[in-house]
Amino acid sequence: MDNLLSMVLQMAEGCEITLQIFFITLVLALPLGLLASLARLSEWRPLSALMEFYIWLMRGTPLMLQLLFVYFALPMVGILLPDLAAALLAFTLNYAAYFAEIFRSGIQAIPKGQYEAAQTLGLSYPQTMRRIILPQVIRIVLPPVSNETINLVKDTSLIYILAMNDLLRVARTIVQRDFDMTPFLVAAVFYLAMTFVLTWGFKRLEAHYGRY
Repeated sequence: MDNLLSMVLQMAEGCEITLQIFFITLVLALPLGLLASLARLSEWRPLSALMEFYIWLMRGTPLMLQLLFVYFALPMVGILLPDLAAALLAFTLNYAAYFAEIFRSGIQAIPKGQYEAAQTLGLSYPQTMRRIILPQVIRIVLPPVSNETINLVKDTSLIYILAMNDLLRVARTIVQRDFDMTPFLVAAVFYLAMTFVLTWGFKRLEAHYGRY
């Protein structure tokens, strides 16, 4: 029993890194994804084309490859980042691209007549987006954002390749030390608990916005 408690406490410390990567990435990637979606829909073709290329690049290459590039390639050109910052940069750029496509589809799902009505009322584009379009977009994009957020929890395990002591790395270290597979089961419980909380939270949000 004492061994199990000690194991759980060690893995809880690794879970701190996992949660740190998760929350900071989410806080940064959501607004960046929204801005990227608006840029992607811009009538200024150079900006739209740039965002289209960025989204294609981030979605078309593996997140692990992007992590390795930021961690190993950037120092070769003189850009040195701490381990945590390198991981956050790769995760944020990757997930912002996915969120951008989700927001873009949500914005384009709003009938054009609403934009025209807003113009008739004298609302500017920023006012139209803030007061009319985005409140409706939130309700539309909640399910796909929920899926990507849950994927983010699981993808945090990829920082294992950067030798950071996240949940999965701590579990593997204990397995190699004690020749016991129990830590992997405990790690699975940690991940399932996190995804359960997120699933419950997004269901509540969908129920709230579904009333309007």
